[in-house]
Order: sequence, then C-alpha cells, then structure tokens
Amino acid sequence: MMIVMKTGATEEEIQHVVERVEGVGAKAHLSRGEEVTVIGAVGDREHVMRLGLEGSAGVDRVVPILKPYKLASPQLRGGAPSVLEVAGRKVGGDHFALIAGPCTVESRDQTLDTARVVKAAGGTMLRGGAYKPRTSPYAFAGLGQAGLRILGEAKEETGLPIVTELMDTRDIEAVVEVADVIQVGARNMQNYALLAEIGRSGVPTLIKRGPSSTLEELLMAAEYVLKEGNENVMLCERGIRTFETAYRFTLDLTAIPVLKEMTHLPVIVDPSHAAGRRSLVESLSLGAAAAGADGIIVEVHPEPEEAICDGPQQLETDGFAAYVEKLERAAAVAGKTLSGAAA
Repeated sequence: MMIVMKTGATEEEIQHVVERVEGVGAKAHLSRGEEVTVIGAVGDREHVMRLGLEGSAGVDRVVPILKPYKLASPQLRGGAPSVLEVAGRKVGGDHFALIAGPCTVESRDQTLDTARVVKAAGGTMLRGGAYKPRTSPYAFAGLGQAGLRILGEAKEETGLPIVTELMDTRDIEAVVEVADVIQVGARNMQNYALLAEIGRSGVPTLIKRGPSSTLEELLMAAEYVLKEGNENVMLCERGIRTFETAYRFTLDLTAIPVLKEMTHLPVIVDPSHAAGRRSLVESLSLGAAAAGADGIIVEVHPEPEEAICDGPQQLETDGFAAYVEKLERAAAVAGKTLSGAAA
C-alpha cells in the first residue's frame, strides 16, 4: 500500500502513520518529496487496510500498489524519478552519469593511468573489477583484495567514486571499504541472498540485467535490495541473448523508455558488454544517451590489445575525451547534463 500524506503534514503526523504501519508487522518506507511525503507499507495488505488510515491526521489518501515490485514502482514517488547521490555526484533526473574504467584491475599503473584519463575527460565514477566472474574456472578471476587496494589508491588520487563488483557475501566487508557503488553482475542478478546482504549494507547498488531476464525480473531483483532499506539502486541494461549472432548480445534500447514507465529508479546502459566489439561501443552509447538513459558504464584501457580480459570491447584511453564530448551532446538531446562533483 502507498499512503500519501497531505502537503504540509507534520513530522509528528508522519511518524504516527509509520508507527501504526509497523505496529501490524509491515515495513514503512518513507519517500520525501519537496511538497509531499509518501509512505510505502510493505506487508500484509489486509492488515494495513484494517488500520483505516484514510481520514487520519495528515493523510491525503491510501492507494494500493498493484505491481509485485512495490518499492521500485513509480507509484511510490508519485511518478517522479529518483535522483541518487554518490559521493557528491548525482544520478537520475537531468543528471547523466559517466562510469568508466578498465574491465578488470590488472596492475597499479594500468588502473591509475586509466583513472587519470577518466577524471580528465569529466567522468563521474571509476569502474574496475577486483573480482571477476568468468565462464572458465581457469581464466583470470581478478586480483581480489590487492585489486581493491589499487582502486582505493585511484580513488584517493583522483577523487572519483569507485564502482566495483561483489560476487560473494564473504567479501562484502572488504568491498564496502573501497566501493561507493556495489555492482551486481548479470550472472548474480537473481542471487537473492547476495542482493539482500547488499541491501543491508546501505551502499548504493548497480544491478545488471541478466541476459535472459525480463524487465519485471530485473525490478524484482532490485526489490530485494530496496526492501532491506537501501533506496540507492540503479538498474543496468547490458544486452540480452537473442537469436542474433553478429554481435555478443542485443542491446535492448527499448528497455530504457519502458523502464522509465515501470519504475522510478535510474537506468544505466552498458554498451561494452552488449557489443563485445570496440567499433560498436560509441554508436550504442550515443543511442542509449539520446534515448534517455541516466548514464553509461563503459570500459576503457590504456592498451586494450594487451588487456587480460575483454580487450576487444574496451575503448582506448587515447581518444576517450573525444568520445565523452560526443556522449555529452547525445545526452543533451534527452535534456541531461554530465554529472560531476558537487560544487
């Protein structure tokens, strides 16, 4: 259920409703807008209905949320998009986030060199994998904690917030010491124990859509994080598996406007993993930005041909600034501007 408070409802009236909702075993999730506060009541619908909150002091109306994803539903915010803030950088609304960096942390020099280029080009955050899920158990799976230390050094030098993947709940303490955003990879989108643990951490989260997952399944994955009280969730479209074999995955650009109808959460696009080929990344990036995505997460490397992992899809640092300039113009078509550090 969604309890919409009246404009000007007092803090005492809001807290009274929260206490009544929680008193019947439901969880109360507050969403405070500039004028109106909405309280999402997640639990037994009949118990909440029997409270008779309509007519209570400060309550404007009570509205059922019909979708199975209650907290990700746009109803929860009255149709307004969420704008997240990560270390002074905003994501969502008219703010466009550029998350860029190497597929995996290979060395100190490689990571710091890339971070400097991303920073100079106006990037919003630095991505880099310390832990890597690989199809083959014999492939390089990341530097682990040594990789996290390198990312921490890059963060300290450049000031860029860090986006890195968490694969195992046993590594969460080490990851949250460095990460400003925890990435949930496509393979772990439906790892519900991992999602719940990330939700309890409170760290902003980027959830990638599984290659065979529907948009509703993606939103239900986000719900696992949201229900634990972590409101800072971003969704990521990174390509789905279709019958086409000319490229790695089919980037579902239609998902951008459809998700905008289905949820208030920011939508990020990963053109690198969809394309699998460097030559396609720029076109997919521009298309996603013009279609209204709230950001791009893209791979870039000083020497892609020497990369340990996914070299063919990584952009070269030489020329990355020119790519960003084009991306900014495409984002402007959708009314968005590149999000940097707060002034």
